[in-house]
Formats: sequence, C-alpha cells, structure tokens
Amino acid sequence: MDINDFDFNLPEELIAQTPLADRTSSRLMVLDHQKKEIKHQYFRDISDYLEPGDCLVLNDTKVLPARLYGIKEDTGAKVEVLLLTQEENDVWEVLIKPAKKVKVGTVLQFGDGKLRAECIATSDHGGRKLRFTYDGIFYEILDELGEMPLPPYIKEQLNERDRYQTVYAKEKGSAAAPTAGLHFTKDLLSELESKGVEIAFITLHVGLGTFRPVSVENINEHEMHSEFYQMSKETADHLNRVKERGKRIISVGTTSTRTLETIARDHDGKFVEKNGWTDIFIYPPYNFQAVDGLITNFHLPKSTLIMLVSALAGKEFILGAYNEAVKERYRFFSFGDAMLII
Repeated sequence: MDINDFDFNLPEELIAQTPLADRTSSRLMVLDHQKKEIKHQYFRDISDYLEPGDCLVLNDTKVLPARLYGIKEDTGAKVEVLLLTQEENDVWEVLIKPAKKVKVGTVLQFGDGKLRAECIATSDHGGRKLRFTYDGIFYEILDELGEMPLPPYIKEQLNERDRYQTVYAKEKGSAAAPTAGLHFTKDLLSELESKGVEIAFITLHVGLGTFRPVSVENINEHEMHSEFYQMSKETADHLNRVKERGKRIISVGTTSTRTLETIARDHDGKFVEKNGWTDIFIYPPYNFQAVDGLITNFHLPKSTLIMLVSALAGKEFILGAYNEAVKERYRFFSFGDAMLII
C-alpha cells in the first residue's frame, strides 16, 4: 500500500498550538463506521455514546520533562537532547540536535554541570546512547532542568506543564503524551463511572516512533520502533470479563490500542498479565481482536496513526471524515479536538 494513500490537505492554521482551558470543551467527531455516519459533538457529551458495562482503557504513562538544553564540554557548543528510553545503569536512548557534532566519547553537561552525560553509541536519525552521571536523584534533577517535550509542530510555549499530562498519569517513562487522554477530567471520569462505564489502565511508554515519520513509499516496508508496555493481572481479568459479557472495549488513544492488540494477537484474543516491547504496526487490512472502539485525536497526514484509525474504520471513511474536519475547522494534533470511532 502506498504512503500517499493516507495523505490529505491540512491548512497549517488548524494545527492547535495551545490547549483549551477546559479539557472537555474540545469538539468531538463521532464516527459510526458500520453505518458510515458522522456526528459533531463536544467531548463532554461522550457519555451519550458509551453504555453501562463498556470499558474505557486508559494509558497511565507519565510524560517526563525529557527535553534538556546543554553544551558540549570541550567546545561549549549548544546541544538539545530528548530522552526517549531508559536502559540499565543510567544509560538512555536519546535524540540530539545537532546530532552530527556528538560522537562516541563526547561529553555533555547540563545545568552548569549538575548533570553530565557521555555519548557511548550512535544510531540513525540522530539517535544516540548517553550515560548520565550526577549527584542526587536523577528524576529530581530532571524535574529541575528539563522541559516538557512538545511535538515540533507546536511553536508556542506551554505555560502549565501539567496540561501536557493526562489527569491519571502515573507511570513515569514517556517522551510524549498519549494525547487522546488529555480531554478527560477527573469529574468526567467520575460521571462515566456513575453511569456504569468501567475504567481499566494499561501502560505504554511513548518513544522514538512518535518522532519518526514514515520514510518509505510502500508502507509494508516501514519498521516501527519498539516501545515498552505492561498490563496487570487485574486489568487482564477485567477486560476478559468485559468481553465475556459481550460489552465493548473502547481504547483511549492509539497507544492503548497497540498495547491491547499486541497482547490479544499473541493469546487468541484473550488478555493476560504481561510486559515487554511492542513494535506492532496496524494498517489496513487488519483484523482487530481486542478493540471495539477508539477515542483519538486527529493525526498527521501519512502517519502510522492515521493508518491505524483507517484500519479500524476504513480508509475512505476516515479520509472523508478528515476532509470534513478540515471543512468544519476542527483543531488538529496533540492539543486539538477528538474523534470517537464506534
């Protein structure tokens, strides 16, 4: 399948630069992919489309203040580092700009030497492995020195760090937010639970794949970067009961979807307690074994994310919905509006 099959025209002014003050006031496009119907609502109305016994699956990953600004210790040249994945012994996989000036053996420092790092390996696309040294607790230093790693298409400064964090974020480790969850408030989640909608949590730490575009014409040749996930026994048992009752599993975000499908694919449609690394790439045609519906944002043209939603709802229907979203002036990407596919 050709990458251009997932292209659409997006005016730059529709890329949301700032989050709305009220998380639930974003717009919500509701897609019934069986009837091929589209409705326009607001996110606060989402309970109208969820039934008692349905289960929302939320990704409780927490975004690190993973963007660091420092210097090369030998020359004083400025560098920007984005932490992606933690490995053992204070080694992190990172992206660096400018990458070509950071070779194996290069030493970087941040915060007047409060944090230092040596490059111990290189990889493609600006990837490096750094070994950090410091006195104290790493995450406390990171909270002091780091900035939230907003995507490159967001040009404006974020005034409130927590606004790029879901209200249920818990497990530290992501280089980007699972943005579909940004629309929820604690009050809305309580309202849904009062209605009988069930809530379950999984974790997938968003990593390098979020920042790498598809660079091949034939999408079958694209390789996804691995990301760490985990599902507890409590969540696995909960989701199996939901399936047994014939109720719907609605994943909140593509990260939740990829985690659920990874586990169900390997266990004949069942859920089990599990953790590991997934590089699952979902694109049409794909037989979903775990997910009955999806809450998501509006994604980049030619991205793996628009391919995933196309696999669930149908490519032509999704592209038609995206064109309608442009016509109706929906806000796109991380701080933008939402879509519910049922």
